[in-house]
Amino acid sequence: MQKLGKADETKDLAFEEGVINFNKQLVEGTKLQKDLRAYLTAVKAMHESSRRLYECLDDMYETEWYGRKKMDAVVEDSDLLWTDFHQKLVDHALISMDTYLGQFPDIKARIAKRDRKLVDFDSARHNFAAVNKGKKKEGVKITKPASLLERAAPSWAQGILSAHNVAQTSLSRSQAEEELERAQKVFEEINIDLQEELPSLWNSRVGFYVNTFQSVAGLEEKFHREMGKINQNLYDTLDKLENQDMTSERTQDANHTLSPGGPPAIPKSPSKLRPAVPPPPKVTPSKDLKQESIINLFEEAATPNISVTSPTEYDAPATGNLLDMDLDSLQAATTPAAQTWDSWETAETTAVTEEAAAAEPVSETVQESAESPESVEMPESFLFKVKAMHDYNATDSDELELKAGDVVLVVNYENPDDQDDGWLMGVKEADWIQQKDLGKKGVFPENFTQRM
Repeated sequence: MQKLGKADETKDLAFEEGVINFNKQLVEGTKLQKDLRAYLTAVKAMHESSRRLYECLDDMYETEWYGRKKMDAVVEDSDLLWTDFHQKLVDHALISMDTYLGQFPDIKARIAKRDRKLVDFDSARHNFAAVNKGKKKEGVKITKPASLLERAAPSWAQGILSAHNVAQTSLSRSQAEEELERAQKVFEEINIDLQEELPSLWNSRVGFYVNTFQSVAGLEEKFHREMGKINQNLYDTLDKLENQDMTSERTQDANHTLSPGGPPAIPKSPSKLRPAVPPPPKVTPSKDLKQESIINLFEEAATPNISVTSPTEYDAPATGNLLDMDLDSLQAATTPAAQTWDSWETAETTAVTEEAAAAEPVSETVQESAESPESVEMPESFLFKVKAMHDYNATDSDELELKAGDVVLVVNYENPDDQDDGWLMGVKEADWIQQKDLGKKGVFPENFTQRM
């Protein structure tokens, strides 16, 4: 191109393309290094947050609770796993990243040095070309002295001066040639090395990126797999703690007996804890029972004019003194524990009021309940019958809705481990007689019923 007069410096388009790729690779690598360091900082921060969270749980975990030692192990294992994950990311990703980028500053400096040596090489080439151009006009300079010294010198001395000028010109040409060779040698040494290294460095980026992200992905996969095991252990420990606490509460509830006439306590649900919302159950055998005479219940100590509104409330006798009454008999007659279905049935048959007629369905219901299990085909897992003494509103889909007077066929649990203290599994007798199917079976509180 210089010979054509279009340029006066050396150009290498292939090398310039390699430099462009080098700069692009350096920018990408620097960004990757920055983001990787930010990722490691986030991992370290997450480690610290996780450690504090688990230590908080460990501090709140009381000594007598189930899994105290397991909880300590979970906290320790979690901390060690986070530490190991962070260290392996540093060893297998960050250090490799730093090593990869460590070669770029040296190559960048050599590219800059090559540019300087190229300038020196072009300068020496230009100087050598100028000396050669002056040699062509050397003969003209000898015949026509150009300096005042040559003009003033005698004719015999002019030949000496001309010879001196020729020698000087030859010396300058030799020096220019040596300078050109030296500059060319230094430039070519750097240029050849870079011509080989730049394409090789550009091609190496694929393998490096693959190894870096494979290392990060593999370490993350292993970390989350091991952390999943730790979290599962933590979950199982807390689940057993909750179940143990529920069992303890049920045991405490079972140890508390109901006072006469008091509302029955609702035991805990076999599937989960439910809010204790005790309904206002009636202690009377049936909500349809009206005021009736129970003179025969008091026998000799009874007063003819006593009537009842509930087993725990009574009107004062119309005649006679209350002190003259047999209070023991009265208490026995008015205490819910002393009230039996037989006594109520006797009262119904002896009453002569219109309310006795309204109570006939109750008596019929009682006689249906009194049928022996052999008279109706029972489920294979049938155990015994119970009668609901109070209404029970189901609070879950696996529970049985009860009304006072309902007869329930008690059956075995399919899985004995599912049975909880204070709860029975059964199906209403009416549903079984109609459908012969246990599809409507459910659990219900035992203390709302009376075994028949």
